[in-house]
Amino acid sequence: MLTWLELSVNYEVIIMAITQAMCTSFKVELLNGIHAFGTTVARAGTTADTMKVALFTSSATLDATTTAYSTSNEASGTGYSAGGNTLTTVAPTSSGTTAFTDFADTTWSTSTITARGALIYNSTQSNKSVAVLDFGSDKSSSAGDFTIIFPTADASNAIIRIA
Repeated sequence: MLTWLELSVNYEVIIMAITQAMCTSFKVELLNGIHAFGTTVARAGTTADTMKVALFTSSATLDATTTAYSTSNEASGTGYSAGGNTLTTVAPTSSGTTAFTDFADTTWSTSTITARGALIYNSTQSNKSVAVLDFGSDKSSSAGDFTIIFPTADASNAIIRIA
């Protein structure tokens, strides 16, 4: 007859670790447009979409519920065209368990503009909204450069992060 003590000595218990998480590779693949969960999404090509940034006045209402770019209360002025600037995307990558992408700084040269915020949007995909930027107060240029300086492209600071 074996006692409990004898059983525990005679059998080795192997414990495997399982930790629930969203896979980091999946996060990067989302930023690269690899996965489509909806049936209405159709990718015709493999080139990157065109991301743009438009400036808006303090009269604009932009927040998490904004779904698409609109010219309503868009900034205007010398050196600024409706629709804003095309952004240069920093290739999506990851660090630790965070996937991120960012953009190169963008400038409206020799411009006279006043703006309270901006909207990053995807002009390739029906001008769908990506992110709203709040400058905190009106920012202006007067016959000078109006520049949006994006944060460092890393897991803690990039403008678009999936943690």
